Amino acid sequence: MKLRQPTDFLILEALEEEGRNVATNLAAHTGKSRKNINTRLPVLEDYGLVRKIGPAERSGLYEITSMGKAALVYREQYDEVDDFEALIEGPRAGDIEQDGEAQASFVRGENDENDADEE
Repeated sequence: MKLRQPTDFLILEALEEEGRNVATNLAAHTGKSRKNINTRLPVLEDYGLVRKIGPAERSGLYEITSMGKAALVYREQYDEVDDFEALIEGPRAGDIEQDGEAQASFVRGENDENDADEE
């Protein structure tokens, strides 16, 4: 994921603050050209940060996704991490199951190290 700063984050901010919107309004809100906004919206959509919504297929109406909101939360870390996409996606389903089971074992008092000492 290669975001263009500050434009992409400005677009995401505008969509979060103002709600679903079109490129013309986003350009006015961000201070960027409509051409620039129109170029970046499909890229942000490919990354899963925004979603194009109806009512018409060619309406150009976009809204921010939950991943886009996560990108805003972690924006300060964009230049600091190697894989920003992995950061904003969070743990994968398999990781959650493994971590969840480990946490559940801990809560139940099933600590492998302590169990071995007690026997």
